[in-house]
Amino acid sequence: MKLRANGKNELEDGQRRLAVLIDADNAQASIIEGLLAEIARYGVASVKRLYGDWTPPHTAKWKKSPLKHSIGPVQQFPYTTVKNATDSAMIIDAMDLMYTGRFDGFCIVSSDSDFTRLAQRLREEGLTVFGFGERKTPESFVAACDKFVYTEVLRPEAAADPAAKPEPVKKNAVRKPAGKATEPAAPKTEPAKLAVSTNLPIELIRQAIEEESDETGWAHLGAVGSYLTKIRPDFDSRLYGFRKLSELFKKNPKLFLVEERSTPGVASKAIYVKTLA
Repeated sequence: MKLRANGKNELEDGQRRLAVLIDADNAQASIIEGLLAEIARYGVASVKRLYGDWTPPHTAKWKKSPLKHSIGPVQQFPYTTVKNATDSAMIIDAMDLMYTGRFDGFCIVSSDSDFTRLAQRLREEGLTVFGFGERKTPESFVAACDKFVYTEVLRPEAAADPAAKPEPVKKNAVRKPAGKATEPAAPKTEPAKLAVSTNLPIELIRQAIEEESDETGWAHLGAVGSYLTKIRPDFDSRLYGFRKLSELFKKNPKLFLVEERSTPGVASKAIYVKTLA
């Protein structure tokens, strides 16, 4: 490791050092695999802590996560019967970690608006805040983060439908007499439709391209994605059925043009997008 100008330790590859704080009372254990994979896109999780009261039966689903993923569990008993004390413990620990000066950002995993002011304070200190929560998360907490990811897109895919398997033919089954031959059905021709969800923020995307475009109207895909995140921290192409932002543009040829350009000395091609009038 090396020291930066501000005295913080920096990883040799320049990745962010992140502190991951998970509110087990307001998050589901089923997202842990996808959550850690998502966090790895933004940096290295140097600290991982899981907060909750482990005495009730409903927290049993979280018990395998600490050992499997090297997460430090933090037991917090409730002070009353109507409200847990996890929030306060997380906020206190977050401030302690912030004052060490060893981190570039924080990952707050919760759908609770009580962490809104914490996210604001961390950003005031110059740290990047990544929020993770369900779609029910209040807008105040979403807006307080630099980037917010809805955990619905992190859950494992549903298992294949067993009904799709063909049923075995019974030995003594009586075959029905062959009926009149029917003509093969003509292939269905669906009308040309835009491959977009009804709630796709097209105007916002157009605005992002316009703000980041050059005099010819082309904008670099990375710059467009950064602009969208600044304007709407919860923007995520996966919410609209596209695994990547580039896929969103490519699957909507009636709205956008996509162009791949080669850069001298670089193996991968840069992607540029343009809005169609």
